[in-house]
Amino acid sequence: MTAKQMLDAFSETLMQDERILSPRERELLMSLLQNSRAVSSGNPEIQSAVTAAIARSVGETVAQRAFGLLGGSIVEQILARSGISAGAEEADLASVVHSKAPQPPNAPQPPNPARPKAPQPPNAPQPPSQVSLKAPQPPNAPQPPSTTPQPPGHAPHRHDPRAPQPPNAPQPPSGVRPSAVPVLQEAHESSVDSGRGVGVLEAPAIVRADCVVLDEFLAPQELDELVEYALQREAEFRNSEVISPSGDPGVTDYSHRRSRVLMDLGKHQEVILDRIRGMLPRVLDRLGVEEFPITHVEAQITASNDGDFFRAHSDDSQETIASRRITFVYFFHREPRQFEGGELRLHDSRGRGEQYVSAGSYQTIVPQQNQIVFFPCSVLHEITPVECPSRAFADSRFTLNGWLHE
Repeated sequence: MTAKQMLDAFSETLMQDERILSPRERELLMSLLQNSRAVSSGNPEIQSAVTAAIARSVGETVAQRAFGLLGGSIVEQILARSGISAGAEEADLASVVHSKAPQPPNAPQPPNPARPKAPQPPNAPQPPSQVSLKAPQPPNAPQPPSTTPQPPGHAPHRHDPRAPQPPNAPQPPSGVRPSAVPVLQEAHESSVDSGRGVGVLEAPAIVRADCVVLDEFLAPQELDELVEYALQREAEFRNSEVISPSGDPGVTDYSHRRSRVLMDLGKHQEVILDRIRGMLPRVLDRLGVEEFPITHVEAQITASNDGDFFRAHSDDSQETIASRRITFVYFFHREPRQFEGGELRLHDSRGRGEQYVSAGSYQTIVPQQNQIVFFPCSVLHEITPVECPSRAFADSRFTLNGWLHE
């Protein structure tokens, strides 16, 4: 075996360990590499410099985590052979680490931890270390997309089902397929008496809304071109339509949905779909959905301005659209952002007879520039009203959204 083959085998082993690189980090790294290549494709020197910078950063991160795991494994083997209790050894090891670890210049010295009076329980949870995957940038190289975590409030947030619901909140219609997303059991007290004066707990199925959120989906140049494309075609946008309960398309219902859509996406449709195809297997795996043959794809650009909204619904609730399997929503807008609201809410649902209705809890996703969200078409979801004081079309909340059909 050559040195390169040995190195490749070792790298493959590390890649399979989620403690070294989590699935989320691997997806971000894939997106970072794709976008950096798209930006620097016209200059091989810049592309090589950016790739080398990313490789160094990833190598340092992987090495640090691998050394930590290796050290922990060695300590465990020493403990097992010496017969020393894990709790007592943790205290001794903590003292050694604090006294021997090199300190940065002028850093305050932490006090020596006191030896605990009683041994600590084995396998006590330790806070995970956080290591950034952000790569250093070479001179004059294009800036790759950020891989930093979203700030609080911008990541998917699950609403507490016990919290009071806003008055007159729209109730989602039926149409959820329970097999599309994970099903959990939520116990509640029934009026049935077991004969001993104790209520019997029943467990109706709760279909939990699940989604995958990916940041920095397009390269900066691709994003700028998409924004410009949408703004130049304001006159081609048409009022959004919905499918009636009878299944007939082409119905305008301003009490259920209000926005404008553009069906001709030009070259941007293929750019988006190529990127989706590359990461779809990982997305389906995280959603718990089996891979399926894609027969065709629907896609459109939606512009939502002041007061626009879309009440709770599912994307496969009618027979004419029952072949839809996965919904995707890509957020973009002109900078600086001039709107608020327009949040995507993904509702958990509960069975009511043969129908599924909102269980009163949901995830909230605040629109973020260059972010894409995937979820099963059967998930109940809504778009909250948009606030755009200027009412200018260019200040709208834009999405490139669509559906993958089986």
